[in-house]
Amino acid sequence: MANISIIALLCFIICVSSLLNYAYGAAEENMQYMVVGHVYCDTCRVEFETKLSEPLGGVVVKLECRNRTNEVITFQSPEIVANNHGDYHIIVEGDYEESDCDVALVRSPRVDCSDPTEAWRKTRVVLTTLDGLSGKLRFANNLGFKKDVALPQCTRILQEMGYYELSQEAGDFTLSSKL
Repeated sequence: MANISIIALLCFIICVSSLLNYAYGAAEENMQYMVVGHVYCDTCRVEFETKLSEPLGGVVVKLECRNRTNEVITFQSPEIVANNHGDYHIIVEGDYEESDCDVALVRSPRVDCSDPTEAWRKTRVVLTTLDGLSGKLRFANNLGFKKDVALPQCTRILQEMGYYELSQEAGDFTLSSKL
C-alpha cells in the first residue's frame, strides 16, 4: 500500500512540474524587454565620456541578437533614432537566452562627429531572465562617435582628470612627475 502512495505522489510531482514548465515557457514567449541607452559625441577623441562630451541626437542605432552556436540572427530591431538628448529605447519581444545581443551604432547625423569609437561602437545587453537578471528594463552602456578634431580645452580637462601623459604634450612637466 505504501508503494502505491509513493507512486501516486511521484506522478503528482511530475504532473505539477510539467505544468510549471509549460507555464514558464509560455511566460518566456510573452516576455517583453525595453533596452534603453544613450549616445554621445566624444569631443576630446579619448574613447570615453568627459564633461565636454555632448549628447548626440538623431543618431541611428540597431539591436541584433545572434545565436551563440551557429551565429544565426535570432532578433533584429528596426533602425532606432535617438532623441535630441541622445537617448533611445528599443522594445524586444521574447527571451534570448541562447543569443548574444548587441546594440550597435549605425550612423551619426553630424558630419563633424561621425567616427565611431572603437571601444563603444557596440554594447552587449542581456535579454533573458534565466541568468539571474529580473525585470523588463535593460540598460545598454553609452555609445559614442568621435569628433573629427578634439576641442582645445580637452588637454586641460584631461589633466584635471589625472591623465598626466598629456601634460608632457602641453609642456607642463610638473604634473607628469607625480606618476
